[in-house]
Amino acid sequence: MKNLQMAGVLLLAAAALWSCQEGRSKAERLLENYAQVTIPAPDLSGITDNGKEVLNLYRFAADEADAIYWKQVFGDKAFFSALPAAEREFAYVNYGPWNRIDRQPFIDGFGPKPAGARFYPEDMTDQEFEALDNPDKESPYTLIQRNTQGGLDVVWYHDAYASQVKKIADYLRAAADITIKESVRAYLLKKADALLTDKYYESDYAWLQMDDSKMDLVIGPNETIDDERYGIKASYGAYVLLKNLNRTASLNKITRRLPELQASLPGNPAYLTFVPGVASNIFSCDVIYYGGYTNAGYKVIAINFPYDAKAQEDFGTRTILFDNIIREKFNRTVFPAGNVLLESADRAHLDANAFYWNIVFREVAKGLGVKETVNGKGTVAEALGNEALTMEKAKSNILGAFLCMQEVEAHRVDALIMKNDVIATFVANVIRSSRFGDGDATGRANLIIYNYLLEKGAISRQASGKYVIDYAATEQAVSSLGEDLLRIQATGDRTAAEEMVARYGVVSSTLKADIVNLELEKIPVDIRVKYE
Repeated sequence: MKNLQMAGVLLLAAAALWSCQEGRSKAERLLENYAQVTIPAPDLSGITDNGKEVLNLYRFAADEADAIYWKQVFGDKAFFSALPAAEREFAYVNYGPWNRIDRQPFIDGFGPKPAGARFYPEDMTDQEFEALDNPDKESPYTLIQRNTQGGLDVVWYHDAYASQVKKIADYLRAAADITIKESVRAYLLKKADALLTDKYYESDYAWLQMDDSKMDLVIGPNETIDDERYGIKASYGAYVLLKNLNRTASLNKITRRLPELQASLPGNPAYLTFVPGVASNIFSCDVIYYGGYTNAGYKVIAINFPYDAKAQEDFGTRTILFDNIIREKFNRTVFPAGNVLLESADRAHLDANAFYWNIVFREVAKGLGVKETVNGKGTVAEALGNEALTMEKAKSNILGAFLCMQEVEAHRVDALIMKNDVIATFVANVIRSSRFGDGDATGRANLIIYNYLLEKGAISRQASGKYVIDYAATEQAVSSLGEDLLRIQATGDRTAAEEMVARYGVVSSTLKADIVNLELEKIPVDIRVKYE
């Protein structure tokens, strides 16, 4: 009852605050949720003149990926150029007129964000899609479009976006001509070919072989987060990165232990038969430029690619930690949110290094677990359909925390942190990330973890509106939820996945009060970037 009373007080306070801000537009208020961060000009003192020109070409290529992404999720970016400054800037943050947190429009004249973005006709029925007799409809790299007869056609990305794709390929080939690194040249040429054919297996291998460059370019259609209808279609994006060589060498000690980490995961050993590829590695990098889906809404702080299950099994994965973005996220969102949300004894365990290592192991966990179902239902993605991405993100988050606790307790990380630091920082970040809502897979994954921890008594909300952490119960809950998620993936149990989302992937009145509390304290939801 006291928690409900506190929630009511906070909601009334929010109403009063909103009333005081009536003179400001909705976009102005929403824009304040994204702290502006300046990415400084990179230190290129160790980069040759050729390397600097390669970086310029990478950025040009990223801009073309950005142009494709606008087409995938909205249409013509120029539509927003005449809007008032706040509306225009917030549209650029969200790549459209819809707030990515709740999928609702913040500009008059638009309805809710289409679940299928522009990957499918908005009027297409599920029955039409099922009846379409073309196996390529299931490819991550095709659009479904209406033809002149009103039927459905399947169009490959390299045809639908031919102009931009050709420009990207040309930039990559130009960079290949001038680079002095053979591994970089091999990757860029393979990637150019892949973008022109939408066949990425060989370029994935070439990318993993490119481990001696100070720079990296991750570009193309990768994540399927924007396809909220079927969870199939991949969005175009790009990261231009500069590597931290010393930290990368330290992190790569982990990759030699991937089979051991896989075997240490909780649950049935029959669900852990996947063997990570031997080429797996970890890079520590600074992001120097974003393009496309990587720049939309809240900022990703690490990646684990390639996504293709066969490439992962045959070659392994590369985890890339975005050091500068991780630092900004912790300082501007996680730490201040934790100070608002946690009781003082738990606040003492908030730690930047614990946040970093939670992210390290979250990304490592993406390459672990299971990729193929154990009962003949095909890949996990095929079996779980549009719930696959939510399950994968929840699995990675929860098993990342599991591994981080395990490795810290065994003193196998290069940081002076304790297990309780790992737990408190993880909990603060989960509650903070629940502000993203249930509008996409990332938000639903965080909600599942938050509500599960609450149900198991791992965290409890006090009459003060602050949370107390039961560290032993949290450790047990992390293990048990990880076990459940691995089982759902391994058995391809779509019904169980849907039930988990329906039960736990919801924003409760209590959590709404937390969100209001963070807004009253002016804690940003996330960051947006500009460049020097």
